[in-house]
Amino acid sequence: MTIIIKGNRLYLRATLPPRPMSNKSFPHQQEIALGVYATVDGLSMAEKEARKVGFRLESGEFSWKPYLRHRLTGTLPYKTVGDWVGALKMDYFMRRAKTPQSLTTWETNYNEVFKRLPGDQPLTELILKKAIAATPPDTRIRQKTCLALDKLAKIASVDFDAKRFAGNYSPTKVSPRSLPSDLVIVEWYYRLSNPAWRWAYGMLATYGLRPHELFYLDLEEFSQGGGVLRVLAGKTGARRVWPLHPEWVEEFSLSEVKLPACHGKTNRDLGNRVTRYFRRQEMPFRPYDLRHCWAIRSMQYGLEIGLAAQQMGHSATIHSQTYHAWLADQHHQLAFERLLAKPDRPRPPQVKLEEDLTDF
Repeated sequence: MTIIIKGNRLYLRATLPPRPMSNKSFPHQQEIALGVYATVDGLSMAEKEARKVGFRLESGEFSWKPYLRHRLTGTLPYKTVGDWVGALKMDYFMRRAKTPQSLTTWETNYNEVFKRLPGDQPLTELILKKAIAATPPDTRIRQKTCLALDKLAKIASVDFDAKRFAGNYSPTKVSPRSLPSDLVIVEWYYRLSNPAWRWAYGMLATYGLRPHELFYLDLEEFSQGGGVLRVLAGKTGARRVWPLHPEWVEEFSLSEVKLPACHGKTNRDLGNRVTRYFRRQEMPFRPYDLRHCWAIRSMQYGLEIGLAAQQMGHSATIHSQTYHAWLADQHHQLAFERLLAKPDRPRPPQVKLEEDLTDF
């Protein structure tokens, strides 16, 4: 029997019988959450509980029931799946500030997974396995589910390695989107009648922004001209972005700022407002497709991959994995023709054959 510290709380670690609803049949090493802090008083209580657990194990009278429903001094706050989710959420925001980005990350990467669990039941290995099995292998949703459930299992001291079921998902395996051409993008700009949303659409197309980033821009600096846009915050923080195509800054009247009146507690809320507008207009593409078009356009312009990645707000690796895999034959042909048109391109050697003047 060992007393260990996790975070600022004390646990007992020992070879124990399977928990209720576990699919395991034999005793194995597990942890008991004591619900007490790692203080002098907490350690004293933990030592007493360790002796009690040891005696019950030796006498064959050990039961998980007190540790699933009761603390040493009262009721455990984390007895159900819902309680453990609450504990994980508390721990998550103890380590980071509550910002639109962190709230979005919690909701998207964690809470969406936890909503599919039975919140009123004890957290068991079987419940975790069922949640994983309900997702298709080698997909983004499987990967996200495994990573979230692994965090939940750890904080609840459930002996289960969820990450080993995550599979081999990669952005390069995602099918390419059917992206609009630049001509279609311009045509849809002129179809929009609302001035604020027309401006927002033009900004997404010209600067490849994430939809929620429309509401985190240095508009005062941008309205002064110059064309370079400063993103102040959002999913990946501050950065500067250059327009592709720069002619669109004037054509779309982007210097005349008309931001839509949207509000939301999280980045996801703000992004959803933009997505819903696209749907109401029955556009044949999504807001993020305009961002992907900017990425493809940056390659056509010959913008170095590291610079393009910085302007999009992600790593060069993500940029390469996501967007280079989507280049179509037409993009390769265009790049090839551009290379051939360079006056200083490499040339093959010219071999002059001497004329054979020998008489036969």
